[in-house]
Amino acid sequence: MPTSLLILSDTHIPSRAKTLPEDLWSAVESADIVVHAGDWTDIAFFEELHERSRRLVGCYGNNDGDALRTRLPLVAREEIEGLRFAVVHETGAKTGREQRMDREFPDTDVLVFGHSHIPWDTVTGAGMRLLNPGSPTDRRRQPHCSYLTATVDGHRLDVELHLLPVRT
Repeated sequence: MPTSLLILSDTHIPSRAKTLPEDLWSAVESADIVVHAGDWTDIAFFEELHERSRRLVGCYGNNDGDALRTRLPLVAREEIEGLRFAVVHETGAKTGREQRMDREFPDTDVLVFGHSHIPWDTVTGAGMRLLNPGSPTDRRRQPHCSYLTATVDGHRLDVELHLLPVRT
């Protein structure tokens, strides 16, 4: 039976938005696993996401204070349908990222990361999939806010980027 994932990062709630868009909350509630790659910024949002998710996997980011850092790891690791996932906030500069991540995460099939607010989906030389969902609340220099959904079925991973309407 396939496992559905909702992949988020850099929500920055409540500084960038008061909450997630309602459609995204619906996606949270229907996903088998919600993955968050850090920069939650508010423990209350973490608690709400934890409550509304069937299962939550996440790490802390550079903007997360002590309350979140005591509840979350720097790197979260989870095996899902036989695929080894790691979730980390920062991976450094985009130049050389694939080679660096192959060295730093040799026992990982899928690495989810955040920090840049820029969607990213590549495969490293060693075959590791690198995913960044962007941000659903702070598009920065991107044309849209974004998040990812994925389906894991055995060792197969299908990923879809979702672009959110620009808020005015």
